[in-house]
Amino acid sequence: MSHTNTKPGKRSDFRKYLQFFWRSWAIQASWNYERQMNMGFLYGIAPTLDELYPDENDPVQKTHKQEAYKRHMAFYNCTPQTSAFTLGLAASMEEQYAADREEFNPDTINAVKTSLMGPLSGVGDSFFQGTVRVIAFGLGISLAQQGSILGPILAIVLSFIPAWLVTWFAGKLGYTMGSKYLTKLQSGGLMDQLMFVCGVVGLMVVGAMVASMVGITTPVTFASTGLVLQDVIDSILPQTLNLLVTLAMFTLIRKKVPTGALLVVCIVGGIVINALGILA
Repeated sequence: MSHTNTKPGKRSDFRKYLQFFWRSWAIQASWNYERQMNMGFLYGIAPTLDELYPDENDPVQKTHKQEAYKRHMAFYNCTPQTSAFTLGLAASMEEQYAADREEFNPDTINAVKTSLMGPLSGVGDSFFQGTVRVIAFGLGISLAQQGSILGPILAIVLSFIPAWLVTWFAGKLGYTMGSKYLTKLQSGGLMDQLMFVCGVVGLMVVGAMVASMVGITTPVTFASTGLVLQDVIDSILPQTLNLLVTLAMFTLIRKKVPTGALLVVCIVGGIVINALGILA
């Protein structure tokens, strides 16, 4: 077993919970179109990485720290309140990887993050945006219409309390569950199976995002036969055009095409193809 010269756990668990709690609130502060909340997630987990690899003068630790920073710059998008759970779990996994570098596969960390994005976003958005906010502001508006200053105050308080509780306990639960179960998974030889399952779930999440977030259709019709090309494509494989465009962009990214060039291709190409009546 290989151990790095690190000392995880210098801080108390309470301070770590505070890290997940406070920094998850800022996870959207640097939201971007390319990788969305990735920089916010890195900001949330940075204190853990700095603690694991504190010696900047040690080339080994510095290399490991750079790898960890790069690892958490991957695409990430999730409800901020439930992201505390992912932060806690990822921090626990980073500590496990730092302690046992030979047996622990670091790819598992991002695989778990990706597999959690969809379920946690579905639950978080439905609860906070679709339930808590509607109820809180519904009550607040009813009081405000009566001229009561308690209207906006009640709306803010009722929105904040569930968010505060979920964020705090989600971060705590993610970290404690990771510390408790990762060693068992690793010693029992189940880590490879976990990696496989997380990979499958991650692909499902990405597939759902392609189908729901990429909206490309074709208006091409054949007047002589009344055939609508989009209907034919959908009857063979729905969302085919979304998939093909996504794969094309993925291929360009794999070939290291700069983001600026990709934006130009999308904007200019989209305008030209739309003007020709090929895609909509």
